[in-house]
Amino acid sequence: MHSLPLLINISIALGVAFVGGILARRIGLPTIAGYLLAGIAIGPFTPGFVGDIDTIRQLAELGVIFLMFGVGLHFSLADLWRVRDIAIPGALVQTGLSTLLGIALTSLWGWSLSSGIVLGLAVSVASTVVLLRGLMDHSLLNTPHGQAAVGWLVMEDILSVLILVIMPALSGSAAGFSWISLAQTLLKAGAFFAVMFLGGVRFIPWLLERTAHTRSRELFILAVLAITLGIAMAAAELFGVSLALGAFVAGAIISQSHLSHQVGADVFSFREAFSVLFFVSIGMLVNPLFIWQNWGQILSLTLLVVVGKLVLVLLIGMFFPRPARTFMIVAVGLSQIGEFSFILGESGVALGLLQSNQYALVLAASLISITLNPFMFKFLPRLERLLQGIPGFWKKLDANKASRLNPVNGIANHVVVIGYGRVGEHLVEVLRSLNVPLLVIEDDVERIEKLNQLQIATLYGDAANSEVITHAGLESARAAVVTLPDEGAAFMVVASIKAINPKIPLIARAASREGVSRLGRMGVDHVVHPELEGGLEIIYDTLLGLGFPLREVHEYAEAVRKDSYDIQVTSPQEHRTLRDLLVAASEIDICWVELEPGSPLVGKTLQEADIRSNTGASVIALVRAGRLVANPKSQTAFAPGDRLGLIGDSEQVESARTWLAA
Repeated sequence: MHSLPLLINISIALGVAFVGGILARRIGLPTIAGYLLAGIAIGPFTPGFVGDIDTIRQLAELGVIFLMFGVGLHFSLADLWRVRDIAIPGALVQTGLSTLLGIALTSLWGWSLSSGIVLGLAVSVASTVVLLRGLMDHSLLNTPHGQAAVGWLVMEDILSVLILVIMPALSGSAAGFSWISLAQTLLKAGAFFAVMFLGGVRFIPWLLERTAHTRSRELFILAVLAITLGIAMAAAELFGVSLALGAFVAGAIISQSHLSHQVGADVFSFREAFSVLFFVSIGMLVNPLFIWQNWGQILSLTLLVVVGKLVLVLLIGMFFPRPARTFMIVAVGLSQIGEFSFILGESGVALGLLQSNQYALVLAASLISITLNPFMFKFLPRLERLLQGIPGFWKKLDANKASRLNPVNGIANHVVVIGYGRVGEHLVEVLRSLNVPLLVIEDDVERIEKLNQLQIATLYGDAANSEVITHAGLESARAAVVTLPDEGAAFMVVASIKAINPKIPLIARAASREGVSRLGRMGVDHVVHPELEGGLEIIYDTLLGLGFPLREVHEYAEAVRKDSYDIQVTSPQEHRTLRDLLVAASEIDICWVELEPGSPLVGKTLQEADIRSNTGASVIALVRAGRLVANPKSQTAFAPGDRLGLIGDSEQVESARTWLAA
């Protein structure tokens, strides 16, 4: 039998990780927790199969490279800039304070300053994967609160990249720091950035473009892998910076290309597979006995991560113009540590700044905090009630929830639009062009400023979580439209609107079929599901393209909408409209004929033309100068350019077309 240690280790590591991930998801935990536990299961500190940690860690280096490449590929300065007022200063302050707390804690344990700094930096950075999973699981990702949390984490990622550049300088002398070493490190990093952003920005997209023109998918994937790994290795070997930083820069450069989405799709499988091996390799370093023997230190560090960071973010929130809920979501989302903490910790161990048993504390705290994070999101309502029980603190934290822009006193007979995203913006443009009075509720200050420039009445605040909606004049409004992409927020807004004015016409957007049904039960007059509406529109256009009559097609589409977008043809109305479509399609034809200036019908009345007697077809409509005349009267005289709508069976309509042309 062949000895294949590499293949054996990969197979067992991925298999155990799969089982761990499945179990984690079944009990509501992020898959990372399952991967870490899988690593513990095949690690050297537990009975049974023991994986070759050196082999798996070498493979895990690929996981680090692809993780950082993915961060660079999806890095967006535009997203960060939209929430710059909270993300940039907030992340800087929180990282600094968390690091200081880490240094203070490790000083009590007798650690060196450099070790304390590395641990403090490691616990200050949250896991992107865990945060995004928590936001998605609780329908918060596309809300302003979720966007603020993501922007905050993007800023933390930038800081982590800078820290990876500076860390080698910390080990430059026996004292733990050398200005000369720092200067050399920064010069090397500067040279690397100069080469990449002066030459690489031009060469790499050009190379990908030329490779794409070969129309060979495998060559394109090979080019992406070669670029990613090549830049990472060149960064480490030629410029002395980390593999992780090189991969991040490669991703950031490729993100500027219009091919970046295809690159992301092609690299996705590699990134996910090797990232799993990275997390498994981290778990293999965790010694359960060490956790048991050092539970006091691990508990202290976990409290710093879960409780300390949460309290820090809430305290920081007192000084920023954002609603309290934004900072509660950011605080809960950041109360864990993950992949960047591992990368920083491993770099610290490799540079001699951190001992293996010290790094093990970070790993244990990470495992516990990741496990607790889903429950922290469920703790949000209780946290809000707890903070409201501290009147002075809550008043200061939530001082920015109310509207302070563009007063709306005296507005009436208007349409209230909740949310000014892409859907809301389009709706506002249409209503504004029709001179319909408007009031928009939005909690993004930049969008509020844009609306104010357009002289549109606004209320600044979160309609789902504050009293702002009570000031929207719903009692005298003509209609309300909820365009929020977050269903949870939409439910709360709809409930508030119905409580204020149960009879107001209400239109809402849903993100799922269950949401369509629930909003319908809540009394929403028209519920729109953008994705399902797109599918229905395809059916609509297809039926029209096949020649089915417009009225019957429209009735069928409306029947599907009333049945919550169920296209299984279950309601009596859907059966009836489909039967009407079949009958109409087989027996009736409709066409439009335009009268030329020399037509003998010009100047004659409908009665004089006697089209029905001559052809069997009937004139059911007439379009003149862009105006539709339905069922024109017998004394209507024809004019050049008139378009006649004819109805009849196929032979009658064709006879009418021929007769009119003659």
